Amino acid sequence: MTERKVSVERNTLETQVKVTINLDGTGEGRFDIGVPFMEHMLDQIARHGLIDLDIHCNGDLHIDDHHTVEDVGITLGQAFAKAIGDKKGITRYGHSYVPMDESLSRVALDFSGRPGLYMNVPYTRALVGGFDVDLFQEFFQGFVNHAQVTLHIDNLRGANTHHQIETVFKAFGRALRMAIELDPRMEGRMPSTKGSL
Repeated sequence: MTERKVSVERNTLETQVKVTINLDGTGEGRFDIGVPFMEHMLDQIARHGLIDLDIHCNGDLHIDDHHTVEDVGITLGQAFAKAIGDKKGITRYGHSYVPMDESLSRVALDFSGRPGLYMNVPYTRALVGGFDVDLFQEFFQGFVNHAQVTLHIDNLRGANTHHQIETVFKAFGRALRMAIELDPRMEGRMPSTKGSL
């Protein structure tokens, strides 16, 4: 099996991001982006996706968290696209429901080659600590645009905003894990009737 491990760097005047990813890892995560709550959510992707993630970002946090969160999403999407390569043999689709106390979220995704984000999370608060929850839309939009993924995210119920967000990220990690899994019955074939994705 070809190793599905890559490093991607993205440097702008606003952020300098480096992402190292191993799609066939054990869920190890190392994060240094200067936004603790976002780091906690990235760790959910690693642990529940069984994906090794090492993400570093030096961003303009003196302005706000926006550029850092968005650009981490962009660079993570680029890393996924590069690590997956031609997509031959992958399961392609992934989905997961994850509960956490009163909160329940559903994520479904498709490595379709067609970026699309359909996100419905009725947050009960605008902030978790000092973190603006609207930035999660920017993170996922950056990811889908560059990983070329169709992504549906729905928080079906929840009263605690932290729980709402955490169930989304846990479900996202588990849906990713399913979609990127190599299916031995595919024998390296393209998971599409079109012959390409």
